[in-house]
Amino acid sequence: MANSFTKQEMVAFDKMVEGFDDALVIAQGATNFTEGTPQDASRARDQWWIPAPMIGSSYDGSDATGHFGDVTQTQVPVSVSNWKHSAKAFSATDLRNQYAIDQWAKSAKQKLASDVNMSIFNRVALEGGMFSKRSAAATGFDDVAILDAYRSEIGIPAGDMLAFYSPRNMNAMAKNLADRAEATTRSKTAYEKAMINSDVAGFEVFKNDQSIRLAAATGGAILINGANQRTVPSATTGTGNDEVNKDNRYTDLVVDGGTYANIKAGDAFTIAGVNALHLITKQDTGQLKTFRVISKPAANTIRVYPAIIDAAEGSRASVEYANVTAGPADNAALTWLNTTAADMNPFFKKESVLLIPGSFVVEDGSGVSSVTANTDMGIQLIYSKSTDIKTLLSECRFDIRWGTALTNPEMAGCQMFSQA
Repeated sequence: MANSFTKQEMVAFDKMVEGFDDALVIAQGATNFTEGTPQDASRARDQWWIPAPMIGSSYDGSDATGHFGDVTQTQVPVSVSNWKHSAKAFSATDLRNQYAIDQWAKSAKQKLASDVNMSIFNRVALEGGMFSKRSAAATGFDDVAILDAYRSEIGIPAGDMLAFYSPRNMNAMAKNLADRAEATTRSKTAYEKAMINSDVAGFEVFKNDQSIRLAAATGGAILINGANQRTVPSATTGTGNDEVNKDNRYTDLVVDGGTYANIKAGDAFTIAGVNALHLITKQDTGQLKTFRVISKPAANTIRVYPAIIDAAEGSRASVEYANVTAGPADNAALTWLNTTAADMNPFFKKESVLLIPGSFVVEDGSGVSSVTANTDMGIQLIYSKSTDIKTLLSECRFDIRWGTALTNPEMAGCQMFSQA
C-alpha cells in the first residue's frame, strides 16, 4: 500500500534503506546466515542447529585396525532473538515537513544500526574465548601482534581476522604510526584521522565509534570444586524420545571459595595447570587456556566458553576435539584476567560470527499501512503507519529483527588494556 504514504515518507524510507548497511560497521564483519524462506523460518520458530567445524585425526603406519570410529558431528544453536523499533507521532501538518521526516529517519537508522552493531560487539567481546590482558596502555603493532600469536598457536587459520578498538585505544595505537618519520599514506591517515587504515599483523583493524567497558572481576579466590569437570563432545544428549541436539561450546564448572555472587558474565580467567593445545596437532602451546564466564546456570556453577575438552577422558571425540592439556584438578585456582575496569576491544575470525536477518509481516488494513524493503545484507526494514481519523494524528514506526551467534568461541576474543 505504498500509495498510503506521502511522497516525503517514501523518500525518507528509501534513504534509510540505501544507507543502512553502511552504518553496520561491526556487523559487516560477520557472516550472513539465511535459512530458507520466511515461511521456513516461521515453521522453525526462528531457531536452527547448524554444523560446527569438524576436527580430524591421523595415525601412524598402514594398519588402520581399530581406527574406524564413529563420526561426531557437533552442531550449534542459532536464533533470531532481537526486535527493535523506532516510533514517532506526526500531525497532519507535520507530515508536510520533509526535513523533520528525514531527520527522524536518519536518527532511527543510526540507532537501529547501532543496536545491530552492539549485539555483535557484545556477543564477541563477552563470549570470545581468547582474552588478551595488556598491562600497559595501547601502543600499536605489539598489541595486534599478540592477537596473531594467540590465533596461530592454537591453529586458527590466517585470513578474515578482524579487530575493533575503542576510540581512545585506536587513537593511542594510531600515534605509533603518526609519530614515524615516513612519507606514507598510512602515516598520513594516522596523523590526520587518528586511524590505522591498513592491516596490522594479519588483522583488519577498525575504530569502533563507542567505548564499551567491562568492570573488574571481583569474584576473589575461586577454586574448582571437584576433578574431572569437562565436556565430552557428542552430537546429541539424552536417549530415546528425550534425545536432543547438544551444544558443545560450553562447560558448566562447579566452584567454591571466593565470592560467587560477584562473578559476572564476561569475566575472563585461567585455571592453574590447564594449558591450551594446538587444535590440529594437539601440541601443548605452553600457555594457559583462557576462558570466559557466560552465565551462572545453577548454584555455585559457572558456564564457561570455550568448553573444556581433554583427551584424558578417553573417547575418540574427546581426543579429536581436545583443546587443553588436562582437565582442571580439584581445588585448582582460577586467576582473573580483567582486573581493572576498561574498554573492551573485540576481535574475531569472520566465519565464527553470524548475523541472522529476521523477518515478519505487517498486515495492511484497519488503518494500518506498511512498506517493506531488504538491504543488501538481508536486513528487513519495515515502515508502518496508522492514522486516527478523529485527530488525523499518524503514529509511525520503523522495525527490524535479527539474531547473532558465536559459533566457535575459540575463534574470537577480547583485548583489554591497563590491566593490573
